[in-house]
Amino acid sequence: MNIAIITAAGVGTRSGQVVPKQFLNVNDKPIIIYTLECFQRHPEIDAIYVAILKGWEGFMDLYARQFHITKLKGVIRGGATGQESIENVLAAVEKEYSRDDLVIVHDGSRPYVPEKVITENLRVCRAHGNATAAIDTKEAMLQTEDKIKSCVSIDREILYRTQTPHSMPLGDMMDLHREAAEKGITGSVATCTLLIECGYTVWFSRGSDLNFKITSAEDLMIFRALVAVMDKMNLTEDELA
Repeated sequence: MNIAIITAAGVGTRSGQVVPKQFLNVNDKPIIIYTLECFQRHPEIDAIYVAILKGWEGFMDLYARQFHITKLKGVIRGGATGQESIENVLAAVEKEYSRDDLVIVHDGSRPYVPEKVITENLRVCRAHGNATAAIDTKEAMLQTEDKIKSCVSIDREILYRTQTPHSMPLGDMMDLHREAAEKGITGSVATCTLLIECGYTVWFSRGSDLNFKITSAEDLMIFRALVAVMDKMNLTEDELA
């Protein structure tokens, strides 16, 4: 079994919106539904769980029914951090599935993850025990201590930009979070960083520039434009990728 955990418990203040960004409508469809549809369509995904912002659980259930997200098996209240939100969902998932089942964690605000990105992430996970979607760095990279100047350049060839999904066997992910709790590690920004902080190696799978995260108002504008183009040309994210 392959279980998708979608984290959508953030407030999203950087997007400049009153409504949480994952519930903003684009062409009469909430952003979170675009994300869920990617996993609903994927033939290897068996179940979907969502970590949601407090007070929005009912909206998530209603939207899932409206847009026929039949693989959705649980809507769990998220925590104060992404790490805590994942732990909340894992506590529910652990009761229903075996340690060998794969868990694939994805940001709810990455609404255009191509099918092949999910497929490759699961493949790498099966081969190496974990997988993190990542892409190369195209820009010149400078290190700064004060965010206003720099005198240090970092070779972009040795840098990767990580995305989600992140995949691990359920048992290993549960053990990872328990180990983090024992070591006092809280608020790690992603499963890949949690692995490194606990001393493990992270394995890369191929990500995609389409798999961008909606964080700012500018990101939202880009996503709206992308949806308009794809609808006009009748394309899927995999056909555009």
